[in-house]
Amino acid sequence: MDGCYRVLYCVITLLALATLTICLDNNDQHQDVEEKITYNGDQVLRVETVNSKQRKKIKELENQGLIEKWFTNTTSVDIMVKKDNSEIVKNTLKNGSLLFDVFIDDIQRAINEENPPINEDESELSGRQGHNLTFERYHKIHDIYKYIDYLSQEYPDIVEIETIGKSYENVPLRVIRIKPDQNATDVKAIWIDGGIHAREWIAVSSVLYLINELVYNRDSLESYMKNIEFHIIPILNPDGYKYSHEKERLWRKNRNKQSANSCIGADLNRNWDYHWGESGASKYSCAEIYRGVKASSERETQAVVQYIMKNPNKFKGFLTFHSYGQYILYPWGYAKRVPSDHKEVHRVGQAMATAIKKATSNEYTVGNSATLLYPAAVLGLKITPSTKCASDDWAKGVAKIKYAYTVELKDTGKYGFILPPSEILSTGKEAFAAVSTLANEIGSEK
Repeated sequence: MDGCYRVLYCVITLLALATLTICLDNNDQHQDVEEKITYNGDQVLRVETVNSKQRKKIKELENQGLIEKWFTNTTSVDIMVKKDNSEIVKNTLKNGSLLFDVFIDDIQRAINEENPPINEDESELSGRQGHNLTFERYHKIHDIYKYIDYLSQEYPDIVEIETIGKSYENVPLRVIRIKPDQNATDVKAIWIDGGIHAREWIAVSSVLYLINELVYNRDSLESYMKNIEFHIIPILNPDGYKYSHEKERLWRKNRNKQSANSCIGADLNRNWDYHWGESGASKYSCAEIYRGVKASSERETQAVVQYIMKNPNKFKGFLTFHSYGQYILYPWGYAKRVPSDHKEVHRVGQAMATAIKKATSNEYTVGNSATLLYPAAVLGLKITPSTKCASDDWAKGVAKIKYAYTVELKDTGKYGFILPPSEILSTGKEAFAAVSTLANEIGSEK
């Protein structure tokens, strides 16, 4: 009997241990689910800031960690306010005579409506056509890379893929080269990228739409579009983009961790080796606009620099797509001054804006980024442009690419970074209109 009891005791103990293990596993899984950042009750406010005193008040709220700036121009600023900070922020604004409107009442609700789960029809689509990418939703990175592979396999005469480096998490940085017609002469190139900031999903979708038009609808393209060699990277920040889908929707930076004591990520659009380290970017690793430990410290930045500088003279255009605001911006961002050829650069930018309006009726504002978006000094506190060491400045100042632009896509603030999927197609058409106009201008130059 003692032996039986011992056996029974062992069995019970093993079952208990197994049950404990399962509970711990389930708890870990539950914690993984809980790790996803939510924004229940958080809001986006648009605050009118027409004078220096008001701007200083916004800066104070930002320094206290009570708000996060989403967008700013010379007359207003969009701020994200956590639910727990809502009362104190709104009271501070009212007491300071700052007028504001609630643009997004509940950020989490907007996110939930932004990208519903994939349905069965979309899953079946992958089996029928080799990929499941559509312009009816925002896709994860594996869907996008599968689409890129499909294009290179199905259209080898048009599409060539080159891996120009790897991200911090060793994801390939893939450039799609759209080849010009074989009989094209005096071939000129345009660089195009999207997704340098992880949360700007519409930038990625718009660049993918552009690729789709250049490949699938090639027969209907104007001849000048077929004479341009396009070098396109739809996701310049794959680690951040993946993280924004899986963990934190509003993540902005890449995912590089410089040291054990630093916060994760650098702002890739503050990392370029042109006026790096000046004001307008942060030296603190936890800041949204952290510039990195040194110029071109990030793998993603390095890869683009090395790729373009192999033959910079062939690149006549440089377009980097962002959101939001509906702007076509050109250098310089590091100072309130313009390049010597700014009249011609502005004219072409205006032609792009005109083409966009013709395509979708939406208006884009054209101008120098520092002057258009950022105000002058306030009460001894110098407010400087926050696009220093940005990619378009580098393209113009170092690579000497004449037509270098940052295109801030839709919208003007109603949805901000959380643009609904119903806007993907029309925004893609705007990107295509801009690129087509630029290609025409470049192609006509001697």
